[in-house]
Amino acid sequence: MATNKALVPEAKEALEKFKMEAASEVGVTLKQGYNGDLTSRQAGSIGGQMVKKMVEKYENDIKNSK
Repeated sequence: MATNKALVPEAKEALEKFKMEAASEVGVTLKQGYNGDLTSRQAGSIGGQMVKKMVEKYENDIKNSK
């Protein structure tokens, strides 16, 4: 069963900011709180942008640790 529970609750605020930044980068306007009116395409583009940024950071971290 899927849950929307943060693995690190202390990071909740930073994750919200990250989500807002990703939404802005792909041209989707989010409001604070419930955003259930988003289309699947909009929600997917936000999630995809977040994953893209996380992978990019991880790759840079690996490159810089060598």
